[in-house]
Amino acid sequence: MIKEKIQQLSEAIFDDVVATRRHLHSHPELSFHEVETSVFVAQKLTKLGLEYHKMADTGLVALIKGDKPSDKVVALRADMDALPILEANDVPYKSQNPGVMHACGHDAHTSSLLGTAKILTELKSEFGGTIKLIFQPAEEKLPGGASLMIQQGVLENPKPGAVLGQHVMPLIDAGKVGFRAGKYMASTDELYVTVKGKGGHGAQPQQNVDPVIITAHILTALQQVVSRFADPKSPSVLSFGKVIANGATNVIPNEVYLEGTFRTMDEKWRGEAHVKMKKMAEGIAESMGGSCEFTIMRGYPFLINEEVLTNATRSHAEDYLGKENVLDLDIWMAAEDFAYYSQVADSCFYRLGTRNEARGITSSVHTPTFDVEEDAFKISTGLMAYLAIKQLGN
Repeated sequence: MIKEKIQQLSEAIFDDVVATRRHLHSHPELSFHEVETSVFVAQKLTKLGLEYHKMADTGLVALIKGDKPSDKVVALRADMDALPILEANDVPYKSQNPGVMHACGHDAHTSSLLGTAKILTELKSEFGGTIKLIFQPAEEKLPGGASLMIQQGVLENPKPGAVLGQHVMPLIDAGKVGFRAGKYMASTDELYVTVKGKGGHGAQPQQNVDPVIITAHILTALQQVVSRFADPKSPSVLSFGKVIANGATNVIPNEVYLEGTFRTMDEKWRGEAHVKMKKMAEGIAESMGGSCEFTIMRGYPFLINEEVLTNATRSHAEDYLGKENVLDLDIWMAAEDFAYYSQVADSCFYRLGTRNEARGITSSVHTPTFDVEEDAFKISTGLMAYLAIKQLGN
């Protein structure tokens, strides 16, 4: 059976996948700068006998065509970029690029997809249809590599009937995966706000227009956008994580600078909220004698897992791993540029467990101590190969 063959191949290539992941982890590159990573992946694809072409500068796309007749197409996506984080792990494969780290598991995604490609090339005689491999840059930085690759035609010639992606999750034990059909991850917008007033001596407030007080009113009032204007059945998050009022104990500054994020799962409400936030902040500032520059950098859309595809994919995962190893996921207010694929094609984005409490591998993504339990690669490669082949109807 095809499942047993895939499982055997997954076991056989495990050591190579681990070695690939460790190489990538040791040589991380930031978004839109994945030059050496792209070269490395290209070499791996060439070794497999796969032709590739570049997209979005450092992105790569390759096709694996089954020997049996079929015009069905499925796309598999992995991201390749790292984060501007100084790694704190003391491991042999620690980042050799100070201040840059694979702290979100993209090294695991890329090495897993290369392993999946190896399995699929070995089994071309077993299936029909085409599998499109997408190695994508810049998931971590707006406007997102996915949007650029889509603009450049990654979902055309041939057009996939489905796009599958997997992402590490340190909340789930290695050996397990998680699925959620429907809305899964939030849209994300970056907020950049400057509140302007008239600074001066803190002992003479009557002579000033205090931007700190204006900012305090704005921050408090903006929470009404979520608590009083948003539909409580549709999640929204508004958070400000950076506030700079560069005065002193007795110095009122001329301006206050803020940065924040707005997230939701409704594109119509998202647009309405943008208008409300900007109008509210500017109105409060003006009413108090100051002014406000409110800039919204529109980020990724919300991510939706097409229900029929996701339910079928979950069923195939249960067949491959056993029902006890396939979990239900809750909505996740983080964001992912895989959402761009999900907005234009039937898509399924699932989670790969990478946790191992016994070994202390429990840190969250985007932290200096993040790591993955490498036993997860025993299923990551084979599962994606099996899901692709089943999606093609084999």
